[in-house]
Amino acid sequence: MAAILNDKQIKALLKSGAPGRYGVGHGLYFRKTDSGSGLWTVRYTIHGKRREMTIGQYPTLTLANATAKAIQIKNDVKEGLDPLAEAKRPDMAKITIVNELFDDWYTNDIEPRLKHPGIPKRVYKKDIAPLIGELALVRVTPMDVRAIIEKVVRSGRKTVANDTLMYCKQLFRHGIRLGLIIHNPAEAFNVHHAGGIEQSRSRALNVEEIAKVFIAFRNHSNQFVRENYLSAAILLVLGVRKGELIGAKWIEFDIDNAIWDMPSERSKTGVAISVPLPDVVIEWLKELHVRASGSEYIFPNRKRDSKRGHISPDTLNAGIAKMFRENKLTVEHFTVHDLRRTCRSLLASLGVSGHVAERCLNHKLKNVEGIYDRYDYLPERKEALQKLADLVAPMINPTPNNVATFRKRA
Repeated sequence: MAAILNDKQIKALLKSGAPGRYGVGHGLYFRKTDSGSGLWTVRYTIHGKRREMTIGQYPTLTLANATAKAIQIKNDVKEGLDPLAEAKRPDMAKITIVNELFDDWYTNDIEPRLKHPGIPKRVYKKDIAPLIGELALVRVTPMDVRAIIEKVVRSGRKTVANDTLMYCKQLFRHGIRLGLIIHNPAEAFNVHHAGGIEQSRSRALNVEEIAKVFIAFRNHSNQFVRENYLSAAILLVLGVRKGELIGAKWIEFDIDNAIWDMPSERSKTGVAISVPLPDVVIEWLKELHVRASGSEYIFPNRKRDSKRGHISPDTLNAGIAKMFRENKLTVEHFTVHDLRRTCRSLLASLGVSGHVAERCLNHKLKNVEGIYDRYDYLPERKEALQKLADLVAPMINPTPNNVATFRKRA
């Protein structure tokens, strides 16, 4: 076969030459098809087997580029790489930047393994992705990781800083497992470089503090909106977890029987529970039903472009934190989760038995009692939460407006 040396000869061959294969050199061949088009192929031998692969079409792939590609293939073969075999491997080349690595980690590790995969996703999207999400994996350095955790620390979220560091480590370990990177840029850091060693919180508000807090909330209602006010009130009285409340849907509530049937998929324990609703909570729910404007969620997301149907998990936290930053709350600092601890403390002060109070908070009973006691204490919990509601309702002083008829769920 005569060698083709330039584009002029190739073009002439396409016009008048017969279909066939024409050698160029370096294992590269130009093949004219029966239809008159031209293809580039490369022939090579590896592991004692003769192989041939198509690398492109002329003129999209020029003679010069086809030659360069053929030379690269030949070099790869010398290193023991079979281009045809490599082409059949899973396409990991698509994971080249941090955002792509996170998507793979989230889909193949986080979502199948964690009950609440939205937590690491929220931390990544808010605190990690804005700084390094578009960076190539090989470009991320320990300095980048330090910048991420220092920014979170400066925002006053030390616990989140520790979580952010933990997720950075896990994310880049995933990259090492896939062979995409060799070193973990977050591995050398520990909690001392982030939010520090976390102490178990013991903060609970007393009745005087509760009164001051809700007065401050009402005095700054233009900032601490009514939905935030009512969510804080409900968390205090029912003792449920924030995530369990903000994701609640109206269909879960039976107002006629004063029961909220929390499904297992949102209960942190993984077990469904019926939560008794004190009278004042029912009134708050009626107001929220009006404010929800037909949404299936109690606390619907007001952002039109949001993919989440309910408000962000950070909404109430951010509202309280801002009140503290602006010195509008004069009590000792507390967090949203401290309202749950406050509920437990107030139940104890009202003489509620420990096992009943624990079930009010949807805690699993421990040891032998947890194994053998399957009674759900619904009547006792109803009485206990009503006592608590009667205690704090005058301090919260709800003022429902435009209360509409709340239909019983289907």
